Amino acid sequence: MSQADLALALRAADVADAVSLPGFESRSFRVDHKADASEVTEIDRNTESAISDLLRRERPDYSLYGEEHGVVGPADAARQWVIDPIDGTSNFVRGVPVWATLIALVDDGTPVLGVVSAPALGMRWWAVRGGGAFYGRLGAAVDHLRDAIRLSVSDTASLDSASASITVTEAWHRAGKTAPLDALQRGVKRLRNYGDFWQHMLVAQGAVDFAIDGIGLGPYDNAAIYPIVTEAGGRVSNRHGAFDYQSDSLITSNGRLHDAVIGALEGDR
Repeated sequence: MSQADLALALRAADVADAVSLPGFESRSFRVDHKADASEVTEIDRNTESAISDLLRRERPDYSLYGEEHGVVGPADAARQWVIDPIDGTSNFVRGVPVWATLIALVDDGTPVLGVVSAPALGMRWWAVRGGGAFYGRLGAAVDHLRDAIRLSVSDTASLDSASASITVTEAWHRAGKTAPLDALQRGVKRLRNYGDFWQHMLVAQGAVDFAIDGIGLGPYDNAAIYPIVTEAGGRVSNRHGAFDYQSDSLITSNGRLHDAVIGALEGDR
């Protein structure tokens, strides 16, 4: 992917932040519920529309798949933007600042570019395949391609020394993983649940050694995470160990611990 695509994705994140952050701060939005009972606001929809308008105008040959409005653009496009306008809507609704816009570019089925922008936290992460992963503080004076910190995962090599973020949801229990998850949680040095995108960005930063998300995710939850963690030197998969951004689960790690985490979940430990 070119630096031009990355620059465009960062511009799209700026556009998204200009819609989502004032909406978050105003606290005047309406909350609806989707068929799966998850929350959605007009800010989600308006943010996705703003991103889509820019990306479709600048890259008409690419398609775009957004959580709120589905697929737009050419059906046979090799490249597709995959967008989650607000990842962490429940936090957004409650006034918790841990939410972000996720923008990915998928090339022939592989996520090759990712941007995660969390304006209420003043943080942004991004990566393009072969170009490394980076982190920067948001602000008028920030040049994303200059004033950035390169990301690198941790070197922790054992589960009993690991700092982990594990999101245990009812879907994990329905999958019959209560006992393996309980054993895994008890076997690490430090356990937290940072949730959503943030836990995976902390893995990319080396602050957390592995993160297990809830079951029930969509491609828009996953796609932007893949290139950021992998370019930081880590590993990403679904709960079975497969590199599949369209899966309903997401596990990130520093790479050294990945097989042990998957083995623990599969009951091989």
